[in-house]
Amino acid sequence: MSSQTHQVGVLGGGLMGTGIAESVARAGHQVRLFEPLQDSRHTSRTRLARSVVRAAKAGKLTPGEAESVLDRVRYVEQLADLNTSELVIEAVVEDRDVKVDYFRRLDRHVREDAVLASNTSSIPIAVLASGLSHPGRVLGLHFFSPAPVMALVEVVSALGTDEEAIGRAEAFVLSLGKTPIATKDRSGFIVNMLLIPYLVAAVRMLEEGFATREDIDAGMKLGCGHPMGPLTLCDFIGLDVLYAICDSLYEEFKRPEYAPPPLLKRMLATGWLGRKSGRGFYDYGDAGARKGSGNARLSAVAVQP
Repeated sequence: MSSQTHQVGVLGGGLMGTGIAESVARAGHQVRLFEPLQDSRHTSRTRLARSVVRAAKAGKLTPGEAESVLDRVRYVEQLADLNTSELVIEAVVEDRDVKVDYFRRLDRHVREDAVLASNTSSIPIAVLASGLSHPGRVLGLHFFSPAPVMALVEVVSALGTDEEAIGRAEAFVLSLGKTPIATKDRSGFIVNMLLIPYLVAAVRMLEEGFATREDIDAGMKLGCGHPMGPLTLCDFIGLDVLYAICDSLYEEFKRPEYAPPPLLKRMLATGWLGRKSGRGFYDYGDAGARKGSGNARLSAVAVQP
C-alpha cells in the first residue's frame, strides 16, 4: 500500500476506533467508520470533532485541514458498506468471540484483495484468521492511545500471514506518519509483554498496602522519568482493557506476573473502569478526562488486607 490516497474501513466507534479513523483521515485517506449503534455514532462524531478542534487550536491543523479531516470520515451502519475498502481495521471490544464473529462476517463482505487488520492488544491473530477464506490477508495493526498522538503501531504477523499483506500494512502505517515495528503473533506482542507485568506489580503494591498510589506514581515519574505513573496509566488505558489483556496473557503463558490482581476484578464489578468512567485508581469527577496528576480530585481506593 503506497502513500497515495486509499479507502480504509474502521470497525468500531469507541475511543480507539475513532482515534484510528482520525489518524487515517489526517493522512489524507478516505474512511468509512462502521458503528451500528446510533448513540455510539453520535459519541464518536462528537469525540472526533472535539479532537480535530483541539488539533487546530494547537496549530497542528489549519481550519481548512480540520474541516477536510471531518469530511473524509463517513459513518456507516452496514458491514457491506465497507466492500470497497482496501484495508479494514477492526477496533471493537477486546473480546475474542466478538472479534472472531466480526472477522468471519467481514470475510464475506469485503473485496478479496483487502487486508484485514485487528487493533487487538492481546488476542492471537491466528485465532481471528482461522476459518476465513483468505487467512493470509489477516494481521494485527496495534495502535496506541491516543491514536492521533502516539507514533507507534505494532504490525503483527501470524504464521499464515502473507508477506504482501505485511508489506502493504507497513507502507500504510508509514503513510500515517507513524513508525511500524514488526512482531510475531503471540499474546501481548512486544509492548504489552513488557508493560503489563510492570502495571500489575504496581496494582499489587497498592493492593497489599505497601505504598500509596501517589507515592507509587511519583516514584516512577520522578525516579525513572516516566511521563505518568503506572496507576495513572492503568486508568488511562482502562481497567477493563487491562484486565482483558492480563487474562489473555495468563491464559497463554500461565505465568503469575500476568495474572490479574483481585483488586482489578472488584473495581470492575464496582464500575470503576478508569478515566473513561470517571473513577479508577483516581477520581476524575464529572469532567472525566484527566491530563495530569495535578488536576484530578483524588479519592482513596479502598484496599482490603
